[in-house]
Amino acid sequence: MKVGTRETQAPAARMADQQERATMSTPNYGDLIPRQIVEALDKYIVGQSAAKRMVAIALRNRWRRQRLSPDLKDEVLPKNIIMIGPTGVGKTEISRRLAKLSGAPFIKVEASKYTEVGYVGRDVESMIRDLMELSVNMVKAEHAETVREKATHLAEERLLDLLLPPSPAPAPTGIFSGHAVLPPSESHEQSREKLRQQLREGKLNDRVVEMEVKERPPMSHVGVISGSGMEEIEMNMREALSNLMSGRKKNRKVKVQEALALLNQEEAQKLIDMDDVVKDAVRRVEDAGIVFIDEIDKIASREKGHGPDVSREGVQRDLLPIVEGSTVNTKYGMVKTDHILFIAAGAFHTSKPSDLIPELQGRFPIRVELTALGRGDFVRILTEPQNALCRQYVALMATEGVDLVFTADGIEEIAETAVRINAQSENIGTRRLFTIMERLLDLVSYDAPEMTEKKVVVDAKYVQDRMRDLTRDPDFSRYIL
Repeated sequence: MKVGTRETQAPAARMADQQERATMSTPNYGDLIPRQIVEALDKYIVGQSAAKRMVAIALRNRWRRQRLSPDLKDEVLPKNIIMIGPTGVGKTEISRRLAKLSGAPFIKVEASKYTEVGYVGRDVESMIRDLMELSVNMVKAEHAETVREKATHLAEERLLDLLLPPSPAPAPTGIFSGHAVLPPSESHEQSREKLRQQLREGKLNDRVVEMEVKERPPMSHVGVISGSGMEEIEMNMREALSNLMSGRKKNRKVKVQEALALLNQEEAQKLIDMDDVVKDAVRRVEDAGIVFIDEIDKIASREKGHGPDVSREGVQRDLLPIVEGSTVNTKYGMVKTDHILFIAAGAFHTSKPSDLIPELQGRFPIRVELTALGRGDFVRILTEPQNALCRQYVALMATEGVDLVFTADGIEEIAETAVRINAQSENIGTRRLFTIMERLLDLVSYDAPEMTEKKVVVDAKYVQDRMRDLTRDPDFSRYIL
């Protein structure tokens, strides 16, 4: 009989274990009401209140659906969203922060990288396989955290065995002494505990030990011709070859610190039940997965009948069953897409949502328009969010001992410069701030380790002096910024 396995656990303990895993597999967003979700998004994203309200409602509806009766629960489908707006206004960031807030599996894909089945390109179903892979890694990391303490203890014991092998038992004497089990000597136990203390204090980190490790399989270069279903075949072939190579072991000499990390990882893998991981990952994808489809306007057909529009419409028709609900075959089993939330986004400069095929339009019932950003928005983006650009640069320069100070008029001038250059050339929204800040502070970043004057004040005059040549010539700034 195996002690401690699931077969021998008491029913109460087994039920508690199942409840714990079920709780772990459910994203923790139930306590957040829509207003709190919007407030959490406000910490990182300026403006776009309409889009934030829509995604907050979509997230809350998932919490509501989990509390319905089973017969009605399956009938409530997610209300997919199309975000319409120019580049750099926060479409991707809203979706990414929403997924991070909810702990949901999230993947961003570009619609333009998919092509109609039969042409060279990625299969549309691959987005669900990629989402499933991310979910497995996410759940596996969470399960590893639950066994971290036990894995650390087991790894420590194995490492101590390498540092101080068990002393051989003395030769048995007498007729029946072959059945005796002799305890280790007291001095050996004392030495082991002394080594354990030194190991925990880090005094043995530079010592080298020889250990047996699994040989890492080389990168597989197996490739097959793209086409319908070929991508999954290639994935399975690579996995099979990797499994064949992964069983090999070899002896390596490594430092104690690296050896402890390798042993810790091995013990954690032994303690994790991959069946439970896969089961939780599938449940999380099906109930809480979020797929962000960017550049959906690139596959909108403006003309019917011939040319590249035929392929664009083909991608839409391949995408349709995934969005409306189907079952996708992954290496972890079948995954249903009925309750995955799809958020599509596009600038729609040369097309409009009505250019999508009617069936796909019907699967995105919520449409929200994101507004272009102005000078006031740029000022807030530079200062208000927790990851504001000004805060990032101040923290980066502080690592070199440089005190970087942004004055109010300096920030206003940066925002005004961004608006002006966006108007003169292509409007890339918030991303313009990144190019301006790098150009503005390139000398400081380069000279920071050698600077004698450790305080730099970025005021309006500083910005004007650094940006004068670029803003004077629109053609020149178009290439530099």
